[in-house]
Amino acid sequence: MTNQGGYPPRAPRGPRQHQAAQMMPVPGREGAYRQPPPRRPGPPPTRAMPARGDIPPSAPPRTRRRRFGPGKILLTLLSVVVLFLAGVWVYLEFSINRVAALEDYAGRPAAASGTNWLIVGSDSREGLTADDEKRLVTGDVEAAGGGQRTDTMMIAHLPDNDTKPTLVSLPRDSEVAIPGHGTNKINAAFSMGGAPLLVKTVEQATGLRIDHYAEIGFGGFANIVDAIGGVDMCVDKEMRDTVTGITIPAGCQELDGAQALGFVRMRHSDATPRSDLDRVENQRKFIGALVSQIASAGTLLNPFHVFPLLGAAPDALTIDEGDHLHNLVGLAWAMRGISSDGVLSTTVPVTSASAEHWDKTKSKQLFEALRNDTAVPESAIMT
Repeated sequence: MTNQGGYPPRAPRGPRQHQAAQMMPVPGREGAYRQPPPRRPGPPPTRAMPARGDIPPSAPPRTRRRRFGPGKILLTLLSVVVLFLAGVWVYLEFSINRVAALEDYAGRPAAASGTNWLIVGSDSREGLTADDEKRLVTGDVEAAGGGQRTDTMMIAHLPDNDTKPTLVSLPRDSEVAIPGHGTNKINAAFSMGGAPLLVKTVEQATGLRIDHYAEIGFGGFANIVDAIGGVDMCVDKEMRDTVTGITIPAGCQELDGAQALGFVRMRHSDATPRSDLDRVENQRKFIGALVSQIASAGTLLNPFHVFPLLGAAPDALTIDEGDHLHNLVGLAWAMRGISSDGVLSTTVPVTSASAEHWDKTKSKQLFEALRNDTAVPESAIMT
């Protein structure tokens, strides 16, 4: 039979037989079969995402906190203090006025035991206005003889051993030989040749080699006193200067710059019957109080005192060009004991109240003791 297409009918199919897949032999190798290529891994199975409300909140990222303990804070504060002090030190070192006061010359006394400072208070009015001169009662330059003179001259001897430091006043009217200018009052040397001639005059008169020099003028002295808020002083008797008109009442009080200047210069009053001898004693007394107050914690830890002091000191002081700030610190440290009997305070022994002539025997004993760092004999101490 044929179907509609004219083809013979297909025989009925039996159950479908599956042939096992055979590997085709690799040409040239009998019995070897090609290994099936490795299956590439498919994408990882997907997981059903939880509902939005079921997602747990993620923890915030952990940040490392810097902890500043007491040790670090203290170290930081200490570093700031050290840097501040270093800055102040450098500022003062390069701001203080300097002068070539110490010179070598034939016949200059040889260096001996200890260290000697020449401390000078000049009557310089440099930088003062007319109002300043009136307030400080500086007086007329021409009436004083013209030029610059020294109202205050002291030798501060700092020993190398355990003997007391010594502060010796040189009365301004002392008659001495001024190199190249004959005999005159010792304070005239400053007006004739400035600091170098004054140093040379003092060295020749005393036989002591001067190692350091410090000078302060009228205005600088008053400014330093005002910078620390005044200096506490006890005055035994009212001081009324008949020449300048300055009056300082009796009793313990705080002297400002103008009053302090009047106190250390006064010699024409009932309270200073020995004239210049009483004046130099008051000068040593005031310097002791001034140095002690500057070195006190009440001044150094009070910014309202220490900053004005740092501002006033460079313009007020003049030192030798070879001197440095650490030399001044050493001087102040040694002199801090003036008011507590830690420093021997005396005047060059003189023959009369006019203080024009030195006692040759006693003054020689004094200067030899300083030169050799030995105790000053009682007979050579004059107050």
